[in-house]
Amino acid sequence: MNTDGPAANDGLHLIPFRGLRYVPERVGSLAAVTSPPYDVVVRPDGLLHLESADPHNIVRLILPQATTAGARHQQAAETLDRWIAEGILAPDPDPALYVYEQHKGDMLQRGIIGALALSEPSEGVVLPHEDVMPDIVADRAALMRTTAANLEPLLLTYRSADNSDGNGAGAGTGAGTGATPGVGAHTGATAVIERTILRSALLATTTEDGISHRLWSVTDPGDLAEIRSDLADRQALIADGHHRWATYLRLRAEHPSDGPWSYGLVLLIDTARYPLRVRAIHRLLHRLPVSEALAALRGSFRIQRLDVPMQQALDALADAAGEGNAFLLAGDGGFHLVDRPDPDLLSRTVRDDRPEAWRTLDATVLHSTLLDHIWRIPDTPEYIAYIHDTEAAVTQAERHDSTAVLMHPVREEVVRDLAREGVTMPRKSTSFGPKPATGLVLRSLDLD
Repeated sequence: MNTDGPAANDGLHLIPFRGLRYVPERVGSLAAVTSPPYDVVVRPDGLLHLESADPHNIVRLILPQATTAGARHQQAAETLDRWIAEGILAPDPDPALYVYEQHKGDMLQRGIIGALALSEPSEGVVLPHEDVMPDIVADRAALMRTTAANLEPLLLTYRSADNSDGNGAGAGTGAGTGATPGVGAHTGATAVIERTILRSALLATTTEDGISHRLWSVTDPGDLAEIRSDLADRQALIADGHHRWATYLRLRAEHPSDGPWSYGLVLLIDTARYPLRVRAIHRLLHRLPVSEALAALRGSFRIQRLDVPMQQALDALADAAGEGNAFLLAGDGGFHLVDRPDPDLLSRTVRDDRPEAWRTLDATVLHSTLLDHIWRIPDTPEYIAYIHDTEAAVTQAERHDSTAVLMHPVREEVVRDLAREGVTMPRKSTSFGPKPATGLVLRSLDLD
């Protein structure tokens, strides 16, 4: 890997790498070997579904199954080595950046995958916006250390000044839609992307969620230089992958000399051009039945039972969230809107040394007031699961007599503003998407 050393400027430094990719002729289909990011897979149902989709599904690397953590990580490393030896996975011949596209209906997302020079939050180049759990970072670090691989890219966003209408508002109506603006309307990374998509793709597949995925390699020195120059003064927000970013930093600290561990695999999206969608991440409280959850809240929150379909209940949650903190509890066959918290309770339970935007977040009130103070539930996997899919959260709660706490999404500008202030939100406060499919391109540090 020709790193040329970390960038001498304060911006993003994205370098080519030899992508490790599935050989299409050796697997059932590219769609069958992909997976959502490791923390989005709903376990155990989604894990079993992916494992049965194809014997070489990437989930066997990102979520290996064994009796101990050490055995899981070793199994993943042995599986990765075996798949490379058997020709299931093969490295591309030359280092490249990769243009990646996702498309479904009016959703169009394009960005660049590469190895990003790692920087500390204090440097202000890559901004985290959520807290992380040390045990998850330790587990991810052990997996990466044992496999010597970045198995899935983080999702990072930045906002360029480059736009088609010149008003700083992004790419006009073409952003994030199925429209393909004319080549030449942009410069820098965006121009390289739009030139590249006119060529034949390295791979194309459609996953079972109906999203089509395409990948191209960028190896031309002029294109690489144009991307590098464009990103040189950019600042990025971590949209998805806080635990993996913290893992990258931990592993870099273990390998202080400049080399492969000084970089991490990322997908970089210009949201001025391709806006992301922000969704909520729900909580599943394993050991708390809905009846007990509601009983503990009476007198501190307004509680309304909603005997309506899920979408109507979510609409009611959205309306209530426009007025203040609101949550939707499910798990007993119905929905319960919980809102209008006692102001005195909030003043006693929410720390006052943070900005008002942080103190009024639903996630802040959920963790500080409900989980810590009222329900007294530890934020550990034995007690809480984080589930992105609303229907899956409700189904799991009803199946196990537990409580699903359904959340309303946070606006992206709130997330970005807090991150720029250096204030992190409670973990799993947001879900940016669409997320990249895992398994389309991997980074083996042994190849760098």
